[in-house]
Amino acid sequence: MKIQGKTAAEIFDCVRALRQSGQLRPGQVLPPVRDLAAELDINRNTVAAAYKRLAAAGIAATQGRLGTIIREPSGPGEQEGALSNSPLVDLASGNPNPAWLPDLTAALALRPYRPRLYGEPTVNAGLEDYARAWFAPDCLAPFEVNLTHGAVDAIERLLSSHLVAGDKVAVENPCFLSSINLLRIAGLLAVGVPVDAEGMQAQALEAALGKGAQAVILTPRAHNPTGCSLSAKRARALARVLARYPHVMVIVDDHFALLSNTEYHSVLPAGAQRWALVRSLTKALGPDVRMAMVASDAATSRQLRLRLASGTSWVSHLLQDMVEVTLGRPEVARQMARAREDYARRRQVLEDALRAQGVPCAGQGDGFNLWVPLDTDGQAVALALAHRGWLVRHGDAFGVQEPVGGLRITLSSIEPAQCRDLARDIRQSLG
Repeated sequence: MKIQGKTAAEIFDCVRALRQSGQLRPGQVLPPVRDLAAELDINRNTVAAAYKRLAAAGIAATQGRLGTIIREPSGPGEQEGALSNSPLVDLASGNPNPAWLPDLTAALALRPYRPRLYGEPTVNAGLEDYARAWFAPDCLAPFEVNLTHGAVDAIERLLSSHLVAGDKVAVENPCFLSSINLLRIAGLLAVGVPVDAEGMQAQALEAALGKGAQAVILTPRAHNPTGCSLSAKRARALARVLARYPHVMVIVDDHFALLSNTEYHSVLPAGAQRWALVRSLTKALGPDVRMAMVASDAATSRQLRLRLASGTSWVSHLLQDMVEVTLGRPEVARQMARAREDYARRRQVLEDALRAQGVPCAGQGDGFNLWVPLDTDGQAVALALAHRGWLVRHGDAFGVQEPVGGLRITLSSIEPAQCRDLARDIRQSLG
């Protein structure tokens, strides 16, 4: 095994090839920067730059005095979703209640499918009109509308069009599982910004941007995992911070917009240069409806459309037809209103049950999930609850730089009697 190259790019390519061929294995230590520079007769800064790029790409890990080692290949990370064949009561999935998901196939009888061909507009005119009316009160003008295959797909495409491997991205801490995974896979560095009952903390965001974060992803409502939403005051404070960093890409993930009980407060400062507001349809219409609407500035829209062209990866017009018709049906609007009330009721019952047992929780939240903060080992508490028949997620998976103490409970299908039993079992597991 011999590392070769005269530039940082050549050294990077050589080490990557050696790992791919098996000549460098996980756990092996790369030569110290000084030694490799002397061997290759190049400047030490060149080797240091190559090692930094290897770390950003997830190929190597820098461990201070222990040196730089080859990393294990990245796994998929912890994922949202139900655990099949589990005997436990699943309160970990992050799923909506299937009872509140409308039947999209009914739309096919109302609008027969018309085949579309390469080169046609990528967004249905009627769906674009719906999106424009929905976004207009909350967006900077002018804006453009695109469709992606869900909110995570939108965020990944937006980041890849603006950033390169090794760039820093400010995210909420605790953070949504899929955001953690996509940043790691893309070779981007997540910088955790703490959240409280009013959302992402402004001073902490300022610190992250001051350290070089090139983008920020934040949730205005129904933050996953805590359920918190931005207050008007906090949104204004965040907007003031973002106004001082006009080069930063701002991605607002309003994933619960169709079902939220909370007012939307914008963090976009006047004159923001690069921004996108993403609104998913999957919480109200079902996870299999892989669609999100994206409003953004014109330049960001152009970059996004390069990856959603009608010759490559546009969102299926068959799916667009079904969604457009479904969203326009009055009975579906009434069903979503009942779903909104039902989720809020389940949350309130669970919050009341926890308080009755003396268990603190993040109150007055929104969304499918409720957060129980812990100052003890979350894994141990989750294991104790599993022995009592409950499947919940502990906070470690949601931590950015380090584990976060807490439990995330998906409440979309929980019943009142279960709330009382769960609250009692959490109290006993904490004891």
